[in-house]
Amino acid sequence: MTLGFSPCPNDTFIFDALVNKKIDTEGLEFEVVLEDVQTLNEWAMSGKLDISKISYGVFPLVLDKYIVLNSGGALGKGVGPLLITAVERNPSSSSGEKLRIKNEKVGVPGRNTTAHLLFSLAYPEAGNKKFMIFSEIENSVLNGDVEFGVIIHENRFTYQDKGLHKVIDLGDYWEKETGLPIPLGGIVMKRTIDDNIKQKVDRLIRKSIEYSFQHYPMITEYVKEHSQEMSESVMRQHIDLYVNDFSIELGSKGKEAVYKLLEIYLSSNPGTKLIDPIFL
Repeated sequence: MTLGFSPCPNDTFIFDALVNKKIDTEGLEFEVVLEDVQTLNEWAMSGKLDISKISYGVFPLVLDKYIVLNSGGALGKGVGPLLITAVERNPSSSSGEKLRIKNEKVGVPGRNTTAHLLFSLAYPEAGNKKFMIFSEIENSVLNGDVEFGVIIHENRFTYQDKGLHKVIDLGDYWEKETGLPIPLGGIVMKRTIDDNIKQKVDRLIRKSIEYSFQHYPMITEYVKEHSQEMSESVMRQHIDLYVNDFSIELGSKGKEAVYKLLEIYLSSNPGTKLIDPIFL
């Protein structure tokens, strides 16, 4: 089966034991594809891969093709995207509550990402968005190509080193509004695949995460080779933020958060239909 996920440390940490057969894969073979999340989102809309990491922001558009697995996703508290700018804002607007974004150009990591949905929840009037690969956003803000940028992944830990400033934590805004963990990304699998295979894959992903945690905080070569020039400390920050109990098992609270995100999407896209079941 084809399996797609990002080269980010949290994903390679989750799938390392599975794809490198450090655990018994119970006879299953995987053709692994590593791509940025927006590419995976676009592929999911066309049903390209059997199993894929996606942003929950794109999930409403792939409901007809995919179902969410219980294991392997990224949810949590204090892990959301940040809105940044090159110019430090005055105290009255630093919380984001009094800041109004309407015509200012904002760099966003992909139209169908959860980051875009969370930004839209906080700033519904923003109408001048530039969609780009997440790793390009910091430099676009620095160069003045965009006035604001929504950053995710390892950029959460490096933006201050470049002299950039946080305007608002969009994840914190979500948590205050909903009281739920932030549903960033999930692992989906084609509905057409046999249910017994779905259950087996879900079980194997859970075993893969548990294996990696048993050997943590060691950073494996598989994680390192796909983390570009990231330091090991940043890799661990990444893993600590995005891999947690929700990654092992989505659970009732995690499912509630996904439903809430769908509800927000549906409220602004009334023509979209929910297809049950959503979860494995």
